[in-house]
Amino acid sequence: MAVNDTKLAVADAENPAMKCDDDVDFAGRANWLRAAVLGANDGLVSTASLMLGVSAVKHDVRAMVVSGFAGLLAGACSMAIGEYVSVCSQRDVELAQLDHDGKRGGEEEQALPSPVQAAAASALAFSVGALLPLLAAGFIVGYRLRVAVVVAVATLALAAFGFVGAVLGRAPVAKSCARVVVGGLAAMGVTFGFMRLFRATLVA
Repeated sequence: MAVNDTKLAVADAENPAMKCDDDVDFAGRANWLRAAVLGANDGLVSTASLMLGVSAVKHDVRAMVVSGFAGLLAGACSMAIGEYVSVCSQRDVELAQLDHDGKRGGEEEQALPSPVQAAAASALAFSVGALLPLLAAGFIVGYRLRVAVVVAVATLALAAFGFVGAVLGRAPVAKSCARVVVGGLAAMGVTFGFMRLFRATLVA
């Protein structure tokens, strides 16, 4: 037994990476990763879908960009408020548990998430995602090329978000990228298709 314990101790000393992996707070990482990736993905998909939907009815570049900017502002505010309320509710529950356990004011309370920081991070992530289709469409006059560029930029960005999320979360990269890209393209396609039907109804 002593020999086995000695071998285990030597193995741990020779493999510090194994010990570091055990110390990683995957739960905490997953929470912040979820908020950041979800915010950026929502900003990209919702803004690109809104811009494509408006362009299906009106081909004017100004209408497309203005609608996208309005979507950025509304979405960022919505994400910030939703995250703030959610974290506040979670914090209230955890503070009540700390009061019940008699641990209020200690390290456990200091480790609780900040609602303001969570709201700011969520709004920032959404804004970063929403800016991509806005920048892609703002400098292109031709309607068909503008739509194609928005879809292409959104697809590449969605694949990048899926890749980053998979790497940081240690999930399968191909599966994560495919899921994010297919979901985003489906949202944009549905929005564009329904608005084309709406335009055809108005014209008729």
